[in-house]
Amino acid sequence: MKYMRFKKDGETYFGVVKGHSITQLEGDYIKGETRPLATEFSLEEVEVLTPVVPGQVIGIGLNYELHAEETGKKIPEEPMMFMASPSAVTAHHTDIVLPTSEHRIDYEAELVIVIGKEAKHVEKEEAFSYIFGYTVGNDVSDRHLQKKDGQFTRAKSFPTFKPLGPVIETELNPNEAAIKLTLNGEVKQQSNTNDLIHDISELVAKVTEVMTLNPGDVIYTGTPSGVGPLSPGDVVEAEVDGIGVLRNTVK
Repeated sequence: MKYMRFKKDGETYFGVVKGHSITQLEGDYIKGETRPLATEFSLEEVEVLTPVVPGQVIGIGLNYELHAEETGKKIPEEPMMFMASPSAVTAHHTDIVLPTSEHRIDYEAELVIVIGKEAKHVEKEEAFSYIFGYTVGNDVSDRHLQKKDGQFTRAKSFPTFKPLGPVIETELNPNEAAIKLTLNGEVKQQSNTNDLIHDISELVAKVTEVMTLNPGDVIYTGTPSGVGPLSPGDVVEAEVDGIGVLRNTVK
């Protein structure tokens, strides 16, 4: 099932997406207290919001072997975790704003885990019971600051650097999903989550060894090879098969 947050006439709603229509829900789907209402909208008449408003944004670095190779770094024995500010999250069809023209700022298409209930010290075998669903992310990264700082927080936390959406899919097989990114219509990244070095259940287990995750928190699971720079005027589309396309323009 596909879920979406959206705005209509200045009001924010939760809904279920079927085809090109949205059925409004009463209540927040992340809290599990919803029921469908009679109201329906077309996708064309609403403003798409981020499907969740995360309190924590966790990223995983170097989680595809070819991406590790293109960066010249060793494959981590355990998931390489970093944090990004939740204020960096932005929605489908919004602008990615580059804060400077002097730095290389890259796109990174990613499958994103959405947590559905409080998760602490989760066993790998139980990980999927803590996941609400999955969405698409673009882990925009300032490479100059990443190299300069030696860690990732500043490089990945500028406003609009974490596009997320457009929907949450609850019935996806996250370990067998095609992922790609196009820049101005040209395919730049193309892979499958079956190439993840550390799979979905391992990521949830390892992250929750360190921190408690709450409903609506997200984990960006890593990007495949083919990362490259963004420029003003670009149109970037990250896609995960079974979820949809996350489209943003660059300013």
